[in-house]
Amino acid sequence: MSGRFTDELWREAQPVWDAIRAHPFLRDLRAGTLPIETFRYYVIQDYHYLEAFGRAVATALSKAPTSDLLVTVARRVNTPIERPLHERLFALAGVDRAEAAATEIAPTNLAYQNHMLATAARGTLGETASALLACPWTYHALGDVVVDVDHPVYAVWAGFYSEGLLAESTRAWRELVDGEVAEGGPRTAAAMRRVFHQSMRYEWMFWQMAYTRERWPI
Repeated sequence: MSGRFTDELWREAQPVWDAIRAHPFLRDLRAGTLPIETFRYYVIQDYHYLEAFGRAVATALSKAPTSDLLVTVARRVNTPIERPLHERLFALAGVDRAEAAATEIAPTNLAYQNHMLATAARGTLGETASALLACPWTYHALGDVVVDVDHPVYAVWAGFYSEGLLAESTRAWRELVDGEVAEGGPRTAAAMRRVFHQSMRYEWMFWQMAYTRERWPI
């Protein structure tokens, strides 16, 4: 396979990435006009999402075929770099930890979590890494989008990504995906491509969920 597999994935996902970058949630956040209740909703749902992300990484540990890969994957679960950000945002946005824990997980969030966890449980290490790659990669890319945010709460959130604090995480996930696809054949690549693009669609849906403050309809 010529070139990097992850470069191919990103090119294929460009329409979804363009839609994420232009989403009204991010547009209003940059302008400082996003209602704080909408942001509170987002932060709480993201808090729940990251727990499932960590569980999916932990499940992937058992699939690492070598000690080196085991250490690489373990770093992704033992370094929850976004948890301190949530703690700070909770304080700034007036979110109580008990309130966040008791908040019901929204339909789209639950579907995305189930996608990650099912892939981790039933899929290969390569598929799991591909499903998980979309999240850090899109947020890292958002660092170039959410700049010059003038808002006491939103600027803290935006600064985390604009400062490139997910660069190392994105690099590590990409290397894992590229390494795993190199070990497999066309069927492996097809499966990894499928779950990556499913995750990319869920990334856009997550912003839409937050913007509309999605609730269970019944």
